[in-house]
Amino acid sequence: MNYRKDKYGNDISILGYGCMRFTQTAGKIDLDKAEKEIMTAYQAGVNYYDTAYIYPGSEVALGKILAKNKIRDKVNIATKLPHYLIKSVESMEKTFQEQLNRLQTDYIDYYLMHMLTDVDTWESLKQIGILEWLEEKKKSGAIRQVGFSYHGHSEMFCKLIDAYDWDFTQIQYNYLDENTQAGRKGLYYASEKGIPVIIMEPLRGGRLADKLPEDAVHVMKRHTIQRTPVQWALRWLWNQPEVTCVLSGMNSVDMVEDNVQTASTVEVGEFTEAEDEMLKDVVKAIRSKMKVGCTGCGYCMPCPKNVDIPGTFALYNNSYTDRKKSAEEYLLCTALRKTSSAASNCVECGKCEKHCPQQIEIRKELKNAKKRLETPAYKIARWFIAKLKLY
Repeated sequence: MNYRKDKYGNDISILGYGCMRFTQTAGKIDLDKAEKEIMTAYQAGVNYYDTAYIYPGSEVALGKILAKNKIRDKVNIATKLPHYLIKSVESMEKTFQEQLNRLQTDYIDYYLMHMLTDVDTWESLKQIGILEWLEEKKKSGAIRQVGFSYHGHSEMFCKLIDAYDWDFTQIQYNYLDENTQAGRKGLYYASEKGIPVIIMEPLRGGRLADKLPEDAVHVMKRHTIQRTPVQWALRWLWNQPEVTCVLSGMNSVDMVEDNVQTASTVEVGEFTEAEDEMLKDVVKAIRSKMKVGCTGCGYCMPCPKNVDIPGTFALYNNSYTDRKKSAEEYLLCTALRKTSSAASNCVECGKCEKHCPQQIEIRKELKNAKKRLETPAYKIARWFIAKLKLY
């Protein structure tokens, strides 16, 4: 296993275990199966395990497995505060104590603000006392490091990076999302500030594993070096020194062993120019099947009505291969925030189209995206989010 350093010089395995997708049987996590997978990863050197308060059963399962095998003090637990459910320091404390109880521990190594959306949300948390609460927890050792996970565009991500002295951050990033969400710009910005970056969705919810279009698979097969789509995706990430750890939601021993093998043999800067060009051709093949030819360059931004244009088009395109996943992400990226960034905010001013290098009819395509993504289910969920102030 290869390791990289966190902000304080601790070794973090470059492969992290994402605990959101444990196998479920009859609506419950298959604990025996999860234990075999986690212990296979642990014995291979994986020392970073990521869960969250809202992942059903995940914190409890992880806590039981670590306690049973007496390895709590040998691994790092990362879990997340559901700040969108928090209205006071008292509820913050109650939630945190519940997490400690679930995880059968008295401290959390890496504690994240879950899906922090914007600076306004962070300011609201500050007003109810989160800074003082975090300071006390860090002082007592109950929380070792503080970070935030993020879904959204790079401009707001950079503002959030500057809003607090974070110890680490977590973003969605892969070779298809290189210039959407926080993207390469956000990755570099955090790294330049000395903030380690944890990567989620390295395979785009499986799209870069076994859901590639046939043309993209042929591009990989024609290359002189033969690797699986998963191996190419992970190696692309680990090739970059700014990437600290890549989370994988592994739910089979074979998957663990394959990812561990890749993580044990990869080196920073190992990609050749030919390999970079090959993956660019893969991206072109994927995008050729998309509805909108947006490259995520961001020249159309910022939108005066806060529409996340590149992010909307990325999810609109993705919805034709994985509609459920894209719908979930669109809700996260547009509605679960103080200021909506939905396509429906567009007033057709046309400023964006003047700057688009691809000459996309942005106003027309935003209407199409709105029709596909802002379904009745989306509108109901958005209403509940606003009603319950879940942001």
